Amino acid sequence: MSNEHRPTGLDGRERDANGQIREKNGNTLVRTLRQEYGPGFAEGQRSDTKLETLREKTGMSLSQMVKKK
Repeated sequence: MSNEHRPTGLDGRERDANGQIREKNGNTLVRTLRQEYGPGFAEGQRSDTKLETLREKTGMSLSQMVKKK
């Protein structure tokens, strides 16, 4: 795995070698996302909720949730 710096997307996520923004893993916990996007992210949700569960509950993508907060 290379340590080379890749350009970041609008929300700070890195881009893959082909230019696409990397998606957050569905196993990422809400507590981790709150560290990145602020304490108001996914209000009312438990901090141990997985992103994939949150997506299923809300029917929204991560970028839509970030814009909503």
